[in-house]
Amino acid sequence: MTNPQRVGIVGGIRIPFCRNNTAYADVGNLGMSIKTLGALVEKYGLHGVEVGEVAMGAVIKHSSDWNLGREATLSSGLAPTTPGITLQRACGTSLDTTIHIANKIALGQIESGVAGGSDTTSDVPIVYGRKLQQRILAAARAKSALDKAKALVKGFSFGELKPSFPGVAEPRTGKSMGDHCELMAKEWKISREDQDRLAWESHQKSAAAYQRGFFKDLIVPFRNVERDNILRADTTLEKMATLKPAFDKTSGRGTLTAANSTPLTDGASAVLLASESWAAARGLPIQAWFAHAEVAAVDFVHGEGLLMAPTVAVPRMLKRAGLTLQDFDFYEIHEAFAAQVLCTLRAWESADYCKNRLGLDAPLGSIDPAKMNVNGSSLALGHPFAATGARIVATLAKLLEEKGSGRGLISICTAGGMGVTAILER
Repeated sequence: MTNPQRVGIVGGIRIPFCRNNTAYADVGNLGMSIKTLGALVEKYGLHGVEVGEVAMGAVIKHSSDWNLGREATLSSGLAPTTPGITLQRACGTSLDTTIHIANKIALGQIESGVAGGSDTTSDVPIVYGRKLQQRILAAARAKSALDKAKALVKGFSFGELKPSFPGVAEPRTGKSMGDHCELMAKEWKISREDQDRLAWESHQKSAAAYQRGFFKDLIVPFRNVERDNILRADTTLEKMATLKPAFDKTSGRGTLTAANSTPLTDGASAVLLASESWAAARGLPIQAWFAHAEVAAVDFVHGEGLLMAPTVAVPRMLKRAGLTLQDFDFYEIHEAFAAQVLCTLRAWESADYCKNRLGLDAPLGSIDPAKMNVNGSSLALGHPFAATGARIVATLAKLLEEKGSGRGLISICTAGGMGVTAILER
């Protein structure tokens, strides 16, 4: 094994994120991935270039998308000799693809690579039950037309036509992410007002970022859409307060609403990573360095909060890096739900939680809210599950480039009770 080399983030790009069943209703993951990778190739002059690997991912996908990374690569403009791989870890997918590429570069296995992800909740696979599946397979195996017809109709019941749609419920609990987050909000006593305010601030910060042109070189228009169509610059706290609970609708204590939870979103994003020598040879400046990463999981089946795993991953990563929670210029904390962000921050401030769950001698402490999600985040921009990580990496790398120095923390919660975190430096 060679000594690790530094991993540079050259930059990233994405298509605008859109509420499901709107602009991208008839575009699947492959189409969105091809557009995004093609835009990245155009941005960095990579036509015909063989990079070490392209790693893509999607959470909601058809069986035909079994190797989304490779198929998108073949239509991207990169050399067809570029390998492709498809990975998936729910909402952390494209931070994981970034880690995958970064690790290979660090070890000298490759000198460059592309990481990204795509997701659609418009073009979803609809699956029918096992009885109908077996009936169709039996008909396919039959030799004659008569035998095929018999296989299709014998013992048939209309109940077999009931489809199964992709769901966001946890298989081991039957609860959705929103249901689990409601439990977390109650446990940590997170108020509806605080959730609405965080969501409102996300919209305001995102609108301001568009206004000053921050996203200009990070977003490529697609399907006549030039900006995220989830963003509501004119929303108010008063409007948010009128919405009814989206998950706990019966107890009278529900606090998660459509305004302080991410909407179902379609979109794709990608980032280019490289060794210092590869980037220099092509005249591509490095925006930031990929320095550390950590993944953790919690036992949500037996009572831990489903989306609390980043609270575990971050202190482990900080210990290895020799840093404190306050040693950062920017914090990019994925806003799956406003309540999740607030629970995470409160846990790091809790002496009891940090001692008894994290095994720390003292609380991690507070962060400066002025440094968190400074351009808004998922509540305002949207959350195509597998695209969020690369969006955040590209955003943070540009922030560090603009500042000229500094350090940024990424924290992403995922379904399945996991968390994916990273540190970028410049």
